[in-house]
Amino acid sequence: MRQFLKFMLASMVGTLLIGLVLIVLFVGTIAALGSAFNFEKKAAAVKDGSVLRISLEDRIVDQGPRDGFDLDLGPFSGAGSTGLNHILANIEKAKRDDRIKGIFLDLTYVSARMATVKEIRDKLLEFRTESGKPIVAFGEVMTQGTYYLASVADKVYLTPQGDLDLRGLRSETTFYKGLFDKLGVEVQFIRGSNNRFKSFGENLIQDHMSEANKQQTLALLNGLWGEYLDAVGGARNLDRDRLNVIADSLLVRHAPDAVSVGLVDDVKYRDEVLALMKEQMALPLDKEIPFVDLEDYTRTFVAKKDAEAAPVKDKVAVVFAQGDIVSGESSDGSVGSTTVCEALRKAREDSTVKAIVLRVNSPGGSGLASDVIWREVALTKAEKPVVVSMGDLAASGGYYIACGADRIWAEPNTITGSIGVFAIIPNMQKLFNDKLGLTFDGVQTNKHAGMLTTTRPLTAEERLILQGYIDRFYGTFKERVAEGRRLSVAQVDSIGQGRVWTGGDAKRIGLVDEIGGLEAAIADAAERAGLAEGTYKLRELPEKKEFFEELMQGFNSRARTWVAEQTLGTDLELMEHYETVRKVRAMSGIQARMPFELDVY
Repeated sequence: MRQFLKFMLASMVGTLLIGLVLIVLFVGTIAALGSAFNFEKKAAAVKDGSVLRISLEDRIVDQGPRDGFDLDLGPFSGAGSTGLNHILANIEKAKRDDRIKGIFLDLTYVSARMATVKEIRDKLLEFRTESGKPIVAFGEVMTQGTYYLASVADKVYLTPQGDLDLRGLRSETTFYKGLFDKLGVEVQFIRGSNNRFKSFGENLIQDHMSEANKQQTLALLNGLWGEYLDAVGGARNLDRDRLNVIADSLLVRHAPDAVSVGLVDDVKYRDEVLALMKEQMALPLDKEIPFVDLEDYTRTFVAKKDAEAAPVKDKVAVVFAQGDIVSGESSDGSVGSTTVCEALRKAREDSTVKAIVLRVNSPGGSGLASDVIWREVALTKAEKPVVVSMGDLAASGGYYIACGADRIWAEPNTITGSIGVFAIIPNMQKLFNDKLGLTFDGVQTNKHAGMLTTTRPLTAEERLILQGYIDRFYGTFKERVAEGRRLSVAQVDSIGQGRVWTGGDAKRIGLVDEIGGLEAAIADAAERAGLAEGTYKLRELPEKKEFFEELMQGFNSRARTWVAEQTLGTDLELMEHYETVRKVRAMSGIQARMPFELDVY
């Protein structure tokens, strides 16, 4: 009877928990629906004398959710996102909106890599220069990435007890060899011949960085840091040497130090900053500032000037490719070859589309999927101009799909190159035999039928066979780049070998044509098609899903993140290990992938 009651109680608790989750989802769905059908009300909230408030806490992706809003699903809402396309469009709209008197950068943590932040920063600088409207930045705590954005403002304020971080950049890799040795797992890592910089699997088979990897990583960090110093120094009238002294000596140890070294204008509490903003923006001193948030402003319409208002039918298509490259359909965080190829075909076959911009923001992935997308780019280029815009990452497979375009644009702090390939086959024989007591036996019809099994090591002959596959694919990769960039194969090999480059260095060595962001690439594509400014509109592909499709897709990714957080907690390092293992497990076939994971915030 006791066991029966325990079972009964457990069942009841389980049913109750499931019921609670369903209730949360139902309430979240109703709330999301309410937001979805409340556009008219929110669009009317922009009053004369409003200030656009930009707070970039959600993850920033290249192509934002449909209609510019994301879904709040209670405990599963941790994977919200904001579209870079919407951010840039809103700043452009605010530039010509007479109701908007300025921008308030209400900053905490900016969830984006440096190239994305630079595109936003450049757009804000354009807003200041062309509209004459002020920008004010405020934060309680500013990371280096946050301050990189904040420094573009006319005035930068920090709360009196706050903190500003300026310490320089560091890259640190976790090595799993010791763990795998204890578990009895051998990672069989095979990379292209002479791919000495292709170090993706290095942390699986070694316990320290190779000299080649140290060399490329330090060069990359120095390039990113140099761009950071130039941007911040130009905005704050500080040279590189002075900023390096501030970082090396940790001269900012509490908020007033940031004022004394010239990084911020003053330390103020939020209410004091708002009072100063009223004066600076000529707003009524006795009334609250009518803020309009970025999300709400997305749903407003600002009429163009008469000269720009004529209807247009010509288009420039922007095809977004963000995430790991995989075969099949795209999903959250992945670039599916089927989806991207279909988007390119749609743009190619649409007679109103005169040029295409391929926006690449990918560390690479499947070599086969990359080649399939490359072919579709080549077919499209034969009919219409194709220009590539590189985001934070366009490395390895990300560069593979870009190299055949008419023109390649990148930011100076884009991470690109990594021309090289590899394969990983784990040998788990010792884990199965010695740790778990499992043994395996079987029969096969042909000699190499079991070549890719994980229950035994590769033979010497099998290693040679796989090395041949990889070297052949690396040869094809080099040929694709040589053809697209009008270089010799030997030249490509000299700058390839798996090495990553900053966008600035990539331009110097011929992998990139121009420095600039998405808007510059779009203008270039339009010019190549003979379209003058104001005579075309944009078509974004792949087309975002309808509301309920987005709802279900968003739930799947959020649920996975939520489960991982419940298991591992919110510790970022543990989550990074989880993501590394998940990605390695998901790899299939030859990989054209960036040699390491590098996040610089």
